Amino acid sequence: MNGSGGITYEAGAPLTLAATLRLPVLAAGLPEVVSGREQLSRPVRWVHITELLDPASFLKGGELVLTTGMPLPEEDPSQVRRYVEELADVGAAGLVIELVRRYHQPPKELVRACLDRDFPLVLLSRSVNFVEVTQIVHSVIIGSQVESLRRAHDVHDTFTALTLRGAEPDEVVGMAAEMSGHPVVLENLVHQAVICGPPGPGVEAALSGWERRSRATPSPDRTELSGPENWLVTAVEYRGERWGRLLMLPDASGAPATGPEHAMVLERTATALTIARLTQHIRWERRAHRTLLLDLVEQRCRSAGEARARAEALGTPVQGRRFIVALVALTGRPGPPEESAELEDRLTAELTAGGTSVLVGAVPGDHIGVLLAFPPATSWRPLAERLSRLVRESRPDAVVSVGSEVADLSQLARSFQQAARVADAAVPGTPDKPFHELCDIGLRQLLYALRGDVRVQEYVERQLGRLVDHDERHGTDLLSTLHAYLDAAGSKTVAAKRANLSRQAFYQRLRSIERLLGCDLESGGRRTELHVALTAFHVLRLSHGPSSAS
Repeated sequence: MNGSGGITYEAGAPLTLAATLRLPVLAAGLPEVVSGREQLSRPVRWVHITELLDPASFLKGGELVLTTGMPLPEEDPSQVRRYVEELADVGAAGLVIELVRRYHQPPKELVRACLDRDFPLVLLSRSVNFVEVTQIVHSVIIGSQVESLRRAHDVHDTFTALTLRGAEPDEVVGMAAEMSGHPVVLENLVHQAVICGPPGPGVEAALSGWERRSRATPSPDRTELSGPENWLVTAVEYRGERWGRLLMLPDASGAPATGPEHAMVLERTATALTIARLTQHIRWERRAHRTLLLDLVEQRCRSAGEARARAEALGTPVQGRRFIVALVALTGRPGPPEESAELEDRLTAELTAGGTSVLVGAVPGDHIGVLLAFPPATSWRPLAERLSRLVRESRPDAVVSVGSEVADLSQLARSFQQAARVADAAVPGTPDKPFHELCDIGLRQLLYALRGDVRVQEYVERQLGRLVDHDERHGTDLLSTLHAYLDAAGSKTVAAKRANLSRQAFYQRLRSIERLLGCDLESGGRRTELHVALTAFHVLRLSHGPSSAS
């Protein structure tokens, strides 16, 4: 918004004394500030022209007083001093005196009194039209107030719309950062940064050393600047109790959020978050863990520093640690979302209580992902075993898979991908193990992981389809005979004994198999092909039911 004569100031911001003096109508008087130079940021609420000796009785504070100096009694310095004292005590924005009519030199007693109170005194060496000054300044002030009302309406509409459509808390906080131009952080009562907006390169700087910096910032009773870094702080409540805080940090230039609009945005954000918390079932700390874990495994963090700052701001120390990803697959009946969230909370609480740094959250593949961070001298295996015990206390049918150990958060995607491959290969009914890892993947597990591949299914059908069809039409069990033979590494005698058949009967069945499949079972290569197909056939039956051959 532009003031008179092209002087520009921030729309909706209070008109300061410094900005008022730059208006052309006053600048024409060649204003000279002789005292109160450090007070030029004072807001000017109104302009008051007076030649009375006691103007303070007509003021309410924030007025810029214009005078020619006519009422000042030169012969009585005490009255001049009282004149200044009353203006300062009532909170006037400053005093402007014209050195044209009565005075041509600065009145010494007036200057001395203003200097003693550090009260802004401005001298005009040229005549200005005081009425025109009031008209222009008042129009600027009113315009600023109208702009403030418009902005307040925009803020109200924006956060009302977010609330009505059930926006996620990340979006609400991000909108606050966008509207204010400042980083905004939502933290809980133990100083864990749950959400930081806006996402981007500034997140690392905003969250570095978060807990220490946050604890140095007291919680004021109302929305105001606090702490050594001048953070704007307001409380966030839930069901009548304080849940956490919203903090608006200085912008990229280091300027704190001092305007009334900043406080308005922060308070509206707090209200929207309170309503969102009442309607959304998942705890925001849990959501924050899930978001960060997903960003790590999908490599969405912009730098290792950002990843470290975000993790540690959530209360998960990662500096100087090594890492491994474990995946928990809840097999059997699908439980409600609340059940998975409860398990995530329990794993986080109990592993953290045992001194392990963790991040726990839902990840792609319908798994619960667990990031275990541990000192380099510590083995991860006891941690994985403890995780497995905790999981199976709640879900005995759960399967835990782990990836490889990595040295940096930037390598976490590799550990996750390996854990996912292990999870895909965990065959139901495998002999019980605390957890599964890459070395557990053999032929059977590999084929189980590839069970959805059409090429594997076609291979099984091509190799064994005629044999399966014959068994189903004639009620025979040639497939089991083939299995016994291959299991005995081609020894007919051993296979017949294991199948509880006479050698003659067993040989007859093998000849039937060779005739149906058109192959020679004495061939080692052919036996290998059939062994792979038979293994794949069995794992496909685990997935698709006993009546499907492929």
